[in-house]
Amino acid sequence: MPTRDKLYISVDTFARWRITRPLEYFRRIRDERSAQSRLDDILGSETRNAIAKHDLIEVIRTTKERQPATDLAALDAGTSNIGVLPPIKKGRKEIEQEIQRAATAKMAEFGIELLDLRFKRINYNPSVVEKIYERMISERQQIASRFRSEGEGEAAKILGNKERDLSVIESGAYKTVEEVRGAADATATAIYAAAYTTTPEARALYEFVKTMDTYEKIIGEGDTLVFSTRDDPFRFLADASGTSAKK
Repeated sequence: MPTRDKLYISVDTFARWRITRPLEYFRRIRDERSAQSRLDDILGSETRNAIAKHDLIEVIRTTKERQPATDLAALDAGTSNIGVLPPIKKGRKEIEQEIQRAATAKMAEFGIELLDLRFKRINYNPSVVEKIYERMISERQQIASRFRSEGEGEAAKILGNKERDLSVIESGAYKTVEEVRGAADATATAIYAAAYTTTPEARALYEFVKTMDTYEKIIGEGDTLVFSTRDDPFRFLADASGTSAKK
């Protein structure tokens, strides 16, 4: 039978009844088999009418006072439409009473009193079970997608902070290295200056040593040079007598 929200379900009910007017019962029905058949028709018809007037959530939920469990995962994910059941106006208990009241009036004509009626089982129709599962899977996928998106955002944030901190650390380290190197060069220059400027001979030695270092840097193996030893920086290639040294 269909609910008001167009979901097909199977409803299994049970009822308790008794004969209150035996003469009327015998005249209209005569035996228990006929009574059972008539009861099935009346209760089935009233159950269909009641189910068709209410959404599935009304039939499933016991009473409107009972609060459903909240899907915390869905709420944490920020998906407001997932995991939150809509409010109900009646609930299953009141719908059962509604069916019982409607059926009682009809059964009284046959000398029968309906004592109680309950829903024994409510199942989805097999034709809609797959759609229900698909909707449940879709909701879980939306939650997973939200979590995944938030995780990727946090990962990007952490990576950005790491790159920024790394740049700051590298910049500070480079600055420190350059400062230490500059101080060391200044100290070395001061030591060299103090060592090689004490006497004229020391200055000449310093000039000679630095010039030899320059030769090593600017003259490579297999190079052919054309120059005059009378000009800087090749004057040290002349021998002590002032003539050019053989190369």
